[in-house]
Amino acid sequence: MNSKRTYNSDQLRDYSSLFSRNSVKEWMSGDLSSIDYKIDRYDKNWYSKNKNRYIDYLKFVYGILDIHYQNEYIIKNSFLNDWLIKEVGESNSELYSEFRVGTAIADLVMFNGTSKAFEIKTELDTDKRLNSQLEEYRKVFNQIYLIVPSSKIKQYETYDTNVGIICYDNKTPERFSRFRPAANNKIIDSKALMNVLHTNEYKEIVAHYYGELPTLTSFNQFEVCSELISHIPKDELNQFFINQMKKRAGTYKLSSRYFVEFNQISLALKMNDKNRKKLFSVLKAPLNV
Repeated sequence: MNSKRTYNSDQLRDYSSLFSRNSVKEWMSGDLSSIDYKIDRYDKNWYSKNKNRYIDYLKFVYGILDIHYQNEYIIKNSFLNDWLIKEVGESNSELYSEFRVGTAIADLVMFNGTSKAFEIKTELDTDKRLNSQLEEYRKVFNQIYLIVPSSKIKQYETYDTNVGIICYDNKTPERFSRFRPAANNKIIDSKALMNVLHTNEYKEIVAHYYGELPTLTSFNQFEVCSELISHIPKDELNQFFINQMKKRAGTYKLSSRYFVEFNQISLALKMNDKNRKKLFSVLKAPLNV
C-alpha cells in the first residue's frame, strides 16, 4: 500500500525528524505534539481509518521511510537489526553510535576482539569528506568499513583497499552484503588515542602497564600520560583501548524482535531496559489528534 502513494522530499524529510533524539526526548517527557502535527498535516485520512496508538503511527511512518527515503537513520537502524545485533548477541561486543575521533564522527563503532568503525554513505550523501574521515579512523581502529548503496560500489571501491565495503540494497532479501573485507590494522596512533580517551581511562592504562601512576597534577596529567602511553607496544595499547571502550559503553537495550524501528535511537540515547519500557508505555497511548 505504501509504495502506491507518492511522497515529495520535503514530506519525507519531515517524517524523518520523528526519529531524532529531540523528538524522543519530548515523548519521554509526555509531549507527543510532534506526532500529532505530522498526522494533522499529512495523514488525516490514515487517522480516520486507524484510530490506534502513537506507536502504530510511528511504525507506519517508518515503513514509508524504509521504502522511499533511505536516510542515515534508516540505514543505521537496518544495519543494526540485520547485522550487528546478531554479532553482539554472539560475542562480548559493545556498540556506539556517533563516536568522535579527531575531527570525524564514525556512524557506528563496535568493540569486541577488535575495534571496528562503520561509515555510512547513503544515496543522499557525497564523498566530499570521506578521505579526511578515513584518515582519522585509521589512527585508532583495527578495521574500517564503508556501508554504501550497491548502486555506488564503483564510486567507493577506488578508496583505500584496506577499507572494507558493505553494500546495501533494500530491494533484495539480504539487504546487506559484504563486498570486500577490511584489512586488520593494530598500529594505534597514541596521540590520536589520547584525544579519544577520558582522563580516568588513560590514567588506568598507564597504571596498569607501568604498575603505578607517577605524580600528576591537573595541569600536567595529559602530557605526562601521553608520553608514557606513547612507549607502550602498539599491540598492547590496542588491547587496552578496546578494553576501556568496552567498559565505557554502559548499559543500553536493543531488541531483535520488539520495536526494532527504535533500536538506533535507543543506542544513540543509551537507553536501558527501564527507559525503553517507559518510552513504549508512552507511545502505546491511544491517538488523540
